[in-house]
Amino acid sequence: MDLSGKKILVFGSGKSGVGASRLLIGAGAVPVVYDGKADLDCQAVRDRIGSDVQVIAGTFPDEILSSIDACVMSPGVPCDIPPVEHMRAAGIPVWSEIELAYRVGKGKILAVTGTNGKTTTVTLLGEMMKNYFPEVYVVGNIGTPYTDVALQQTEKAWTVIECSSFQLETIDTFHPVASAITNITEDHLNRHHTMEEYIRCKERIAENQTQDDICVLNYEDPVLRAFGEKSKVPVVYFSSRRKLDRGIWLDGHIIRMSDGSQTVDVIDTEKLQILGLHNYENVMVAAAMAHHAGVPVESIQKTAYAFKGVAHRIEYVTEINGVKYYNDSKGTNPDAAIKGIQAMNRPTCLIGGGFDKQLSFDDWIRAFDGKVRYFALIGQTKEQIAETAIRCGFPKENIAFFDNLEQAVKACAAHAEPGDAVLLSPACASWGQFDNYEQRGDMFKQYVRELAEA
Repeated sequence: MDLSGKKILVFGSGKSGVGASRLLIGAGAVPVVYDGKADLDCQAVRDRIGSDVQVIAGTFPDEILSSIDACVMSPGVPCDIPPVEHMRAAGIPVWSEIELAYRVGKGKILAVTGTNGKTTTVTLLGEMMKNYFPEVYVVGNIGTPYTDVALQQTEKAWTVIECSSFQLETIDTFHPVASAITNITEDHLNRHHTMEEYIRCKERIAENQTQDDICVLNYEDPVLRAFGEKSKVPVVYFSSRRKLDRGIWLDGHIIRMSDGSQTVDVIDTEKLQILGLHNYENVMVAAAMAHHAGVPVESIQKTAYAFKGVAHRIEYVTEINGVKYYNDSKGTNPDAAIKGIQAMNRPTCLIGGGFDKQLSFDDWIRAFDGKVRYFALIGQTKEQIAETAIRCGFPKENIAFFDNLEQAVKACAAHAEPGDAVLLSPACASWGQFDNYEQRGDMFKQYVRELAEA
Protein backbone atom coordinates (compact mmCIF):
# COMPACT_ATOMS: atom_id res chain seq x y z
CA MET A 1 0.00 0.00 0.00
CA ASP A 2 1.27 3.46 -0.88
CA LEU A 3 1.35 5.60 2.26
CA SER A 4 3.36 8.45 0.71
CA GLY A 5 2.23 11.81 2.02
CA LYS A 6 -0.46 10.30 4.25
CA LYS A 7 -0.86 11.83 7.69
CA ILE A 8 -1.20 8.97 10.18
CA LEU A 9 -1.98 9.33 13.87
CA VAL A 10 0.04 6.93 16.04
CA PHE A 11 -1.85 6.31 19.28
CA GLY A 12 0.72 5.53 21.99
CA SER A 13 4.40 6.41 22.39
CA GLY A 14 5.80 3.11 23.72
CA LYS A 15 7.76 0.45 21.86
CA SER A 16 4.92 -0.26 19.42
CA GLY A 17 4.25 3.42 18.76
CA VAL A 18 7.92 4.14 18.12
CA GLY A 19 8.14 1.16 15.73
CA ALA A 20 5.01 2.26 13.87
CA SER A 21 6.31 5.83 13.56
CA ARG A 22 9.64 4.67 12.14
CA LEU A 23 7.88 2.47 9.61
CA LEU A 24 5.57 5.30 8.54
CA ILE A 25 8.52 7.63 8.02
CA GLY A 26 10.29 4.95 5.99
CA ALA A 27 7.16 4.49 3.89
CA GLY A 28 6.94 8.22 3.16
CA ALA A 29 4.04 8.96 5.48
CA VAL A 30 3.80 11.73 8.09
CA PRO A 31 3.23 10.31 11.59
CA VAL A 32 1.73 12.33 14.43
CA VAL A 33 2.27 10.66 17.81
CA TYR A 34 -0.34 11.02 20.55
CA ASP A 35 -0.07 9.87 24.18
CA GLY A 36 -2.55 10.62 26.95
CA LYS A 37 0.18 11.12 29.57
CA ALA A 38 0.23 14.84 30.31
CA ASP A 39 3.79 14.64 31.70
CA LEU A 40 5.17 12.82 28.65
CA ASP A 41 8.72 13.82 27.64
CA CYS A 42 7.92 14.63 24.00
CA GLN A 43 11.55 15.20 23.03
CA ALA A 44 12.52 11.80 24.41
CA VAL A 45 9.88 10.23 22.16
CA ARG A 46 11.29 12.10 19.14
CA ASP A 47 14.78 10.91 20.07
CA ARG A 48 13.63 7.27 20.17
CA ILE A 49 11.92 7.62 16.80
CA GLY A 50 14.94 9.39 15.38
CA SER A 51 12.94 12.15 13.73
CA ASP A 52 11.47 15.54 14.61
CA VAL A 53 7.87 14.32 14.38
CA GLN A 54 4.92 16.06 15.98
CA VAL A 55 4.19 14.61 19.44
CA ILE A 56 1.00 15.52 21.31
CA ALA A 57 0.51 14.73 25.00
CA GLY A 58 -2.40 15.02 27.42
CA THR A 59 -5.99 15.75 26.40
CA PHE A 60 -6.85 14.37 22.97
CA PRO A 61 -7.24 17.19 20.40
CA ASP A 62 -10.46 16.33 18.49
CA GLU A 63 -9.63 18.99 15.91
CA ILE A 64 -6.84 16.76 14.56
CA LEU A 65 -9.43 14.34 13.18
CA SER A 66 -10.10 16.57 10.19
CA SER A 67 -6.50 16.23 8.96
CA ILE A 68 -5.54 12.57 9.47
CA ASP A 69 -5.93 9.71 6.98
CA ALA A 70 -5.72 6.79 9.42
CA CYS A 71 -4.80 5.87 12.99
CA VAL A 72 -2.42 3.14 14.19
CA MET A 73 -3.23 1.85 17.68
CA SER A 74 -0.63 0.59 20.11
CA PRO A 75 -1.82 -2.74 21.60
CA GLY A 76 -1.96 -1.39 25.14
CA VAL A 77 -4.52 1.28 24.25
CA PRO A 78 -8.21 0.23 24.60
CA CYS A 79 -10.37 0.71 21.52
CA ASP A 80 -13.56 1.67 23.37
CA ILE A 81 -12.35 5.10 24.52
CA PRO A 82 -13.95 8.31 23.18
CA PRO A 83 -11.12 9.40 20.80
CA VAL A 84 -11.24 6.04 19.00
CA GLU A 85 -15.03 6.12 18.83
CA HIS A 86 -14.83 9.63 17.36
CA MET A 87 -12.38 8.45 14.69
CA ARG A 88 -14.60 5.55 13.70
CA ALA A 89 -17.63 7.84 13.58
CA ALA A 90 -15.66 10.12 11.26
CA GLY A 91 -14.83 7.20 8.94
CA ILE A 92 -11.11 7.22 9.78
CA PRO A 93 -9.51 3.74 9.46
CA VAL A 94 -8.22 2.44 12.80
CA TRP A 95 -5.43 -0.13 12.39
CA SER A 96 -3.31 -2.22 14.70
CA GLU A 97 0.45 -2.16 14.27
CA ILE A 98 0.31 -5.59 12.60
CA GLU A 99 -2.22 -4.29 10.08
CA LEU A 100 0.10 -1.37 9.26
CA ALA A 101 3.12 -3.65 8.89
CA TYR A 102 1.16 -6.12 6.76
CA ARG A 103 0.16 -3.33 4.36
CA VAL A 104 3.80 -2.29 3.95
CA GLY A 105 5.58 -5.65 4.21
CA LYS A 106 6.06 -8.39 1.62
CA GLY A 107 6.05 -12.17 1.50
CA LYS A 108 3.82 -14.64 3.35
CA ILE A 109 2.54 -14.72 6.91
CA LEU A 110 2.22 -17.51 9.50
CA ALA A 111 0.24 -16.21 12.48
CA VAL A 112 -0.40 -17.75 15.90
CA THR A 113 -2.76 -16.62 18.65
CA GLY A 114 -4.45 -18.23 21.66
CA THR A 115 -4.52 -17.68 25.40
CA ASN A 116 -1.48 -19.85 26.16
CA GLY A 117 1.33 -21.51 24.23
CA LYS A 118 1.80 -18.73 21.67
CA THR A 119 5.40 -17.83 22.44
CA THR A 120 6.71 -21.40 22.54
CA THR A 121 4.83 -22.28 19.35
CA VAL A 122 6.01 -19.18 17.48
CA THR A 123 9.61 -19.61 18.62
CA LEU A 124 9.68 -23.25 17.51
CA LEU A 125 7.85 -22.49 14.24
CA GLY A 126 10.33 -19.69 13.57
CA GLU A 127 13.23 -22.13 14.00
CA MET A 128 11.57 -24.65 11.69
CA MET A 129 11.16 -21.98 9.02
CA LYS A 130 14.68 -20.52 9.47
CA ASN A 131 16.24 -23.96 9.09
CA TYR A 132 14.63 -24.36 5.66
CA PHE A 133 14.00 -20.91 4.16
CA PRO A 134 16.61 -18.11 3.73
CA GLU A 135 14.44 -15.11 4.71
CA VAL A 136 12.41 -15.55 7.87
CA TYR A 137 11.28 -12.97 10.46
CA VAL A 138 9.86 -13.85 13.89
CA VAL A 139 7.88 -10.90 15.21
CA GLY A 140 4.83 -9.61 17.05
CA ASN A 141 3.89 -10.07 20.67
CA ILE A 142 7.02 -12.19 21.10
CA GLY A 143 9.24 -9.08 21.36
CA THR A 144 10.25 -7.66 17.96
CA PRO A 145 7.51 -5.44 16.49
CA TYR A 146 6.40 -6.46 13.00
CA THR A 147 6.81 -2.78 12.09
CA ASP A 148 10.57 -3.05 12.70
CA VAL A 149 11.11 -5.48 9.80
CA ALA A 150 8.37 -4.73 7.23
CA LEU A 151 10.51 -2.39 5.10
CA GLN A 152 13.33 -4.97 4.86
CA GLN A 153 11.22 -7.72 3.37
CA THR A 154 11.33 -9.18 -0.14
CA GLU A 155 8.61 -11.20 -1.85
CA LYS A 156 10.38 -14.38 -0.68
CA ALA A 157 10.04 -13.45 3.00
CA TRP A 158 8.23 -15.58 5.55
CA THR A 159 6.98 -13.78 8.65
CA VAL A 160 6.06 -15.79 11.75
CA ILE A 161 3.99 -13.60 14.05
CA GLU A 162 2.63 -13.99 17.57
CA CYS A 163 -0.68 -12.12 17.64
CA SER A 164 -2.41 -10.89 20.79
CA SER A 165 -6.14 -10.25 21.00
CA PHE A 166 -5.26 -6.54 21.33
CA GLN A 167 -3.49 -6.59 17.95
CA LEU A 168 -6.18 -8.63 16.19
CA GLU A 169 -8.91 -6.30 17.47
CA THR A 170 -8.06 -3.71 14.79
CA ILE A 171 -6.89 -5.68 11.76
CA ASP A 172 -8.49 -5.06 8.36
CA THR A 173 -6.68 -6.80 5.47
CA PHE A 174 -4.20 -8.88 7.53
CA HIS A 175 -3.99 -12.28 5.80
CA PRO A 176 -1.89 -15.24 7.00
CA VAL A 177 -1.50 -18.26 4.71
CA ALA A 178 -1.55 -20.40 7.87
CA SER A 179 -3.09 -19.32 11.16
CA ALA A 180 -3.49 -21.06 14.49
CA ILE A 181 -5.44 -20.61 17.71
CA THR A 182 -3.79 -22.74 20.39
CA ASN A 183 -6.59 -22.58 22.99
CA ILE A 184 -9.13 -20.20 24.52
CA THR A 185 -9.41 -19.66 28.28
CA GLU A 186 -10.41 -16.67 30.36
CA ASP A 187 -7.98 -13.73 30.02
CA HIS A 188 -7.85 -9.95 29.53
CA LEU A 189 -11.44 -9.39 30.66
CA ASN A 190 -10.36 -6.04 32.09
CA ARG A 191 -9.82 -4.99 28.46
CA HIS A 192 -12.42 -6.95 26.47
CA HIS A 193 -15.04 -7.01 29.26
CA THR A 194 -16.72 -10.24 28.06
CA MET A 195 -15.48 -13.68 26.97
CA GLU A 196 -17.53 -13.31 23.80
CA GLU A 197 -15.56 -10.23 22.76
CA TYR A 198 -12.23 -11.82 23.71
CA ILE A 199 -13.08 -14.88 21.61
CA ARG A 200 -14.23 -12.71 18.69
CA CYS A 201 -10.90 -10.89 18.63
CA LYS A 202 -8.94 -14.15 18.69
CA GLU A 203 -11.01 -15.66 15.87
CA ARG A 204 -10.36 -12.66 13.64
CA ILE A 205 -6.97 -14.19 12.84
CA ALA A 206 -8.69 -16.28 10.13
CA GLU A 207 -11.03 -13.54 8.89
CA ASN A 208 -9.26 -12.86 5.58
CA GLN A 209 -8.03 -16.37 4.82
CA THR A 210 -9.05 -18.29 1.69
CA GLN A 211 -9.45 -21.89 0.53
CA ASP A 212 -5.72 -21.99 -0.23
CA ASP A 213 -4.89 -21.38 3.43
CA ILE A 214 -5.28 -23.36 6.67
CA CYS A 215 -6.34 -22.58 10.22
CA VAL A 216 -4.91 -24.90 12.90
CA LEU A 217 -7.28 -25.37 15.83
CA ASN A 218 -7.38 -27.29 19.11
CA TYR A 219 -9.94 -30.10 18.75
CA GLU A 220 -10.12 -30.47 22.53
CA ASP A 221 -11.18 -26.85 23.01
CA PRO A 222 -14.99 -26.69 22.62
CA VAL A 223 -14.92 -23.04 21.57
CA LEU A 224 -12.37 -23.72 18.83
CA ARG A 225 -14.00 -26.94 17.68
CA ALA A 226 -17.25 -25.02 17.18
CA PHE A 227 -15.36 -22.26 15.36
CA GLY A 228 -13.77 -24.84 13.07
CA GLU A 229 -17.12 -26.41 12.23
CA LYS A 230 -18.44 -23.12 10.87
CA SER A 231 -15.14 -21.90 9.36
CA LYS A 232 -14.94 -21.12 5.65
CA VAL A 233 -11.18 -21.78 5.82
CA PRO A 234 -9.76 -25.34 5.63
CA VAL A 235 -9.18 -26.44 9.23
CA VAL A 236 -6.38 -28.65 10.54
CA TYR A 237 -7.29 -29.87 14.01
CA PHE A 238 -4.74 -31.01 16.57
CA SER A 239 -5.39 -33.25 19.56
CA SER A 240 -3.41 -34.63 22.48
CA ARG A 241 -6.25 -36.96 23.50
CA ARG A 242 -7.54 -38.82 20.44
CA LYS A 243 -6.81 -40.04 16.92
CA LEU A 244 -8.11 -37.76 14.17
CA ASP A 245 -9.16 -38.85 10.68
CA ARG A 246 -7.56 -35.64 9.38
CA GLY A 247 -5.15 -33.43 11.27
CA ILE A 248 -2.28 -33.95 13.70
CA TRP A 249 -2.48 -35.88 16.98
CA LEU A 250 -0.55 -37.55 19.78
CA ASP A 251 -0.64 -41.36 19.65
CA GLY A 252 1.23 -42.68 22.70
CA HIS A 253 4.59 -40.94 22.37
CA ILE A 254 4.34 -40.41 18.60
CA ILE A 255 2.88 -37.32 16.93
CA ARG A 256 1.18 -38.39 13.69
CA MET A 257 -0.31 -36.31 10.87
CA SER A 258 -2.87 -37.28 8.23
CA ASP A 259 -4.38 -35.54 5.22
CA GLY A 260 -7.26 -38.04 5.19
CA SER A 261 -5.57 -40.57 2.95
CA GLN A 262 -1.96 -40.84 4.13
CA THR A 263 -0.63 -40.84 7.70
CA VAL A 264 2.92 -39.73 8.52
CA ASP A 265 4.86 -40.12 11.79
CA VAL A 266 6.16 -36.62 12.52
CA ILE A 267 7.70 -36.49 16.01
CA ASP A 268 8.76 -38.95 18.71
CA THR A 269 8.06 -36.97 21.92
CA GLU A 270 10.61 -39.06 23.83
CA LYS A 271 13.31 -37.35 21.75
CA LEU A 272 12.12 -33.81 22.60
CA GLN A 273 13.94 -31.60 25.10
CA ILE A 274 10.74 -29.82 26.15
CA LEU A 275 8.38 -31.68 28.47
CA GLY A 276 4.68 -31.72 29.21
CA LEU A 277 1.49 -32.34 27.28
CA HIS A 278 1.02 -28.62 26.65
CA ASN A 279 4.41 -28.52 24.93
CA TYR A 280 3.54 -31.50 22.75
CA GLU A 281 0.49 -29.52 21.64
CA ASN A 282 2.73 -26.56 20.81
CA VAL A 283 4.93 -28.87 18.72
CA MET A 284 1.86 -30.14 16.84
CA VAL A 285 0.76 -26.62 15.93
CA ALA A 286 4.23 -25.61 14.75
CA ALA A 287 4.68 -28.81 12.75
CA ALA A 288 1.30 -28.47 11.00
CA MET A 289 2.00 -24.85 10.03
CA ALA A 290 5.56 -25.52 8.86
CA HIS A 291 4.37 -28.49 6.80
CA HIS A 292 1.74 -26.31 5.10
CA ALA A 293 4.51 -23.80 4.30
CA GLY A 294 6.49 -26.55 2.55
CA VAL A 295 9.02 -27.62 5.19
CA PRO A 296 9.80 -31.37 4.84
CA VAL A 297 9.02 -33.66 7.77
CA GLU A 298 12.71 -34.55 8.18
CA SER A 299 13.58 -30.88 8.69
CA ILE A 300 10.65 -30.39 11.09
CA GLN A 301 11.90 -33.34 13.17
CA LYS A 302 15.49 -32.13 13.31
CA THR A 303 14.45 -28.67 14.52
CA ALA A 304 11.97 -29.99 17.08
CA TYR A 305 14.51 -32.38 18.64
CA ALA A 306 17.08 -29.57 19.01
CA PHE A 307 14.61 -27.09 20.55
CA LYS A 308 15.20 -26.27 24.24
CA GLY A 309 12.16 -24.10 24.93
CA VAL A 310 11.85 -20.40 25.70
CA ALA A 311 12.92 -18.18 28.57
CA HIS A 312 10.39 -17.50 31.35
CA ARG A 313 8.27 -20.60 30.61
CA ILE A 314 8.96 -23.25 33.28
CA GLU A 315 12.62 -22.27 32.87
CA TYR A 316 15.06 -24.08 35.13
CA VAL A 317 17.30 -21.53 36.86
CA THR A 318 19.57 -23.41 39.27
CA GLU A 319 19.72 -25.68 42.33
CA ILE A 320 20.75 -24.35 45.75
CA ASN A 321 21.12 -26.68 48.74
CA GLY A 322 18.97 -29.33 47.10
CA VAL A 323 16.21 -26.85 46.13
CA LYS A 324 15.47 -26.32 42.42
CA TYR A 325 14.35 -22.88 41.21
CA TYR A 326 12.06 -22.41 38.21
CA ASN A 327 11.07 -19.21 36.39
CA ASP A 328 7.57 -19.37 34.92
CA SER A 329 7.03 -15.61 34.72
CA LYS A 330 5.16 -16.14 31.45
CA GLY A 331 2.39 -17.78 33.46
CA THR A 332 0.40 -14.55 33.25
CA ASN A 333 -3.05 -16.10 33.69
CA PRO A 334 -4.45 -18.98 35.78
CA ASP A 335 -4.58 -21.48 32.91
CA ALA A 336 -0.90 -20.90 32.05
CA ALA A 337 0.05 -21.14 35.73
CA ILE A 338 -1.78 -24.47 35.98
CA LYS A 339 0.67 -25.84 33.41
CA GLY A 340 3.52 -24.55 35.57
CA ILE A 341 2.39 -26.30 38.73
CA GLN A 342 1.56 -29.50 36.82
CA ALA A 343 5.17 -29.60 35.60
CA MET A 344 6.51 -29.71 39.18
CA ASN A 345 7.37 -33.20 40.47
CA ARG A 346 8.38 -32.18 44.01
CA PRO A 347 6.94 -30.17 46.95
CA THR A 348 6.78 -26.55 45.84
CA CYS A 349 7.10 -23.08 47.35
CA LEU A 350 5.05 -20.99 44.93
CA ILE A 351 5.22 -17.25 44.21
CA GLY A 352 2.03 -15.80 42.73
CA GLY A 353 0.11 -12.58 42.25
CA GLY A 354 0.41 -9.41 40.23
CA PHE A 355 -1.78 -7.13 38.13
CA ASP A 356 -5.55 -7.67 38.35
CA LYS A 357 -7.04 -8.75 34.99
CA GLN A 358 -10.36 -9.59 36.70
CA LEU A 359 -9.90 -13.34 36.40
CA SER A 360 -10.96 -16.24 38.60
CA PHE A 361 -8.22 -18.19 40.44
CA ASP A 362 -10.28 -21.18 41.62
CA ASP A 363 -9.10 -23.66 38.97
CA TRP A 364 -5.47 -22.69 39.56
CA ILE A 365 -5.71 -23.28 43.32
CA ARG A 366 -7.46 -26.64 42.79
CA ALA A 367 -4.65 -27.70 40.44
CA PHE A 368 -2.13 -27.47 43.31
CA ASP A 369 -3.09 -31.09 44.06
CA GLY A 370 -1.14 -31.14 47.34
CA LYS A 371 2.14 -30.02 45.71
CA VAL A 372 2.22 -26.45 47.09
CA ARG A 373 3.28 -26.26 50.71
CA TYR A 374 4.13 -22.55 50.93
CA PHE A 375 2.39 -19.76 49.01
CA ALA A 376 4.11 -16.35 48.73
CA LEU A 377 1.86 -13.64 47.28
CA ILE A 378 2.71 -10.23 45.83
CA GLY A 379 1.03 -7.52 43.82
CA GLN A 380 -2.48 -6.16 43.39
CA THR A 381 -4.20 -9.56 43.51
CA LYS A 382 -2.54 -11.06 46.59
CA GLU A 383 -5.54 -10.70 48.91
CA GLN A 384 -8.00 -11.99 46.31
CA ILE A 385 -5.80 -15.02 45.62
CA ALA A 386 -5.40 -15.70 49.34
CA GLU A 387 -9.18 -15.58 49.87
CA THR A 388 -9.68 -18.00 46.98
CA ALA A 389 -6.97 -20.34 48.28
CA ILE A 390 -8.47 -20.46 51.79
CA ARG A 391 -11.96 -21.04 50.38
CA CYS A 392 -10.56 -23.93 48.31
CA GLY A 393 -9.02 -25.51 51.41
CA PHE A 394 -5.41 -24.31 51.22
CA PRO A 395 -4.00 -23.82 54.76
CA LYS A 396 -4.14 -20.16 55.77
CA GLU A 397 -0.96 -20.51 57.84
CA ASN A 398 1.00 -21.44 54.69
CA ILE A 399 0.14 -18.17 52.92
CA ALA A 400 2.25 -15.02 53.27
CA PHE A 401 2.05 -11.53 51.74
CA PHE A 402 5.08 -9.59 50.52
CA ASP A 403 5.63 -6.09 49.19
CA ASN A 404 7.90 -7.17 46.37
CA LEU A 405 9.38 -10.13 44.50
CA GLU A 406 12.75 -10.01 46.26
CA GLN A 407 11.12 -10.49 49.67
CA ALA A 408 9.04 -13.38 48.30
CA VAL A 409 12.10 -15.14 46.84
CA LYS A 410 14.00 -14.87 50.14
CA ALA A 411 11.01 -16.16 52.10
CA CYS A 412 10.57 -19.16 49.80
CA ALA A 413 14.28 -19.93 50.06
CA ALA A 414 13.98 -19.85 53.85
CA HIS A 415 10.97 -22.21 53.87
CA ALA A 416 12.20 -24.62 51.18
CA GLU A 417 13.76 -27.92 52.21
CA PRO A 418 16.14 -30.15 50.21
CA GLY A 419 14.09 -31.89 47.51
CA ASP A 420 11.67 -28.93 47.14
CA ALA A 421 11.16 -26.52 44.25
CA VAL A 422 10.71 -22.75 44.32
CA LEU A 423 8.46 -21.72 41.42
CA LEU A 424 7.60 -18.23 40.18
CA SER A 425 4.32 -18.77 38.30
CA PRO A 426 2.18 -15.73 39.11
CA ALA A 427 -1.12 -16.42 37.25
CA CYS A 428 -1.22 -12.63 36.75
CA ALA A 429 0.24 -9.98 34.48
CA SER A 430 3.37 -8.17 35.64
CA TRP A 431 2.16 -4.58 35.17
CA GLY A 432 2.29 -2.33 38.18
CA GLN A 433 5.51 -3.72 39.64
CA PHE A 434 7.29 -4.54 36.37
CA ASP A 435 7.31 -3.34 32.76
CA ASN A 436 6.56 -6.83 31.43
CA TYR A 437 6.80 -10.53 32.30
CA GLU A 438 10.36 -10.68 30.91
CA GLN A 439 11.57 -8.10 33.39
CA ARG A 440 9.80 -9.94 36.21
CA GLY A 441 11.44 -13.22 35.21
CA ASP A 442 14.86 -11.62 34.86
CA MET A 443 14.57 -10.09 38.33
CA PHE A 444 13.57 -13.48 39.77
CA LYS A 445 16.66 -15.07 38.22
CA GLN A 446 18.83 -12.25 39.55
CA TYR A 447 17.49 -12.70 43.10
CA VAL A 448 18.07 -16.46 42.85
CA ARG A 449 21.65 -15.90 41.65
CA GLU A 450 22.23 -13.60 44.61
CA LEU A 451 21.01 -16.36 46.92
CA ALA A 452 23.46 -18.78 45.31
CA GLU A 453 26.35 -16.34 45.72
CA ALA A 454 25.44 -15.78 49.38
